[in-house]
Amino acid sequence: MKWDVIFEAKNLALYGEGILTTLGLLFSSLGVGAVLALLFALALTSRSAPLRAVVGAYTYVVRGTPLLIQVYLIYYGLGQLEWIQARWDDVWPWTHFKEPFFCALLAFSLNTAAYTAEMLAGAIRETSAGELEAAQAYGMGRWQVLWRIVLPSAMRRSLPAYSNEVVMMLQSTSLASAVPSMLDVTAAASRVYSDYYLPFEAYLFAAGIYLLATFVLIGIFKVAERHFLAYLAPREN
Repeated sequence: MKWDVIFEAKNLALYGEGILTTLGLLFSSLGVGAVLALLFALALTSRSAPLRAVVGAYTYVVRGTPLLIQVYLIYYGLGQLEWIQARWDDVWPWTHFKEPFFCALLAFSLNTAAYTAEMLAGAIRETSAGELEAAQAYGMGRWQVLWRIVLPSAMRRSLPAYSNEVVMMLQSTSLASAVPSMLDVTAAASRVYSDYYLPFEAYLFAAGIYLLATFVLIGIFKVAERHFLAYLAPREN
């Protein structure tokens, strides 16, 4: 194996740019997706049957179709519609659809929002009746109970499942390489492979980057779980 090629300055710079793109896409999509997921989770647990049905249909469709297809539909579908292209030079928000990063970000955000919303909605539904009764006994109104008791408790209990979603999103960012002009870690590996015909070295190095990032993310969530879920740990006598 010719690992010295991978560690050439220009190729390391290529991977470095890919890491920045991958992390930027990951954290941006998680941030946007978290806001959408909160709104969707509230809709899924609301008293409005039509609202629950609409959001439920959205999460069902998104979770039931491959993320790669969703990326293609947004970039090659929406992004290539003549109606949008006629406006993407001067009409907001269509101006963003000519940017590959925005199309990938939109696809990833909508995808993670659907999965996270279902996690959070499930945690909201499983909130202990004792917590609700205690809050009501303190004289809290419905919205106070939601924002001060239900949501904080649901978010804490969703941490283990959400950590898996974050790791899955990290791996899924490799699909951004399907969008032209997007230089993520996988695209950087593909470029090194095409330039030097070194598939094992190029992709093994990329796999090592993803593995290291996964290790760091899991470590962060383990610390967060020990802090926020300490009250659920068995107590020693």
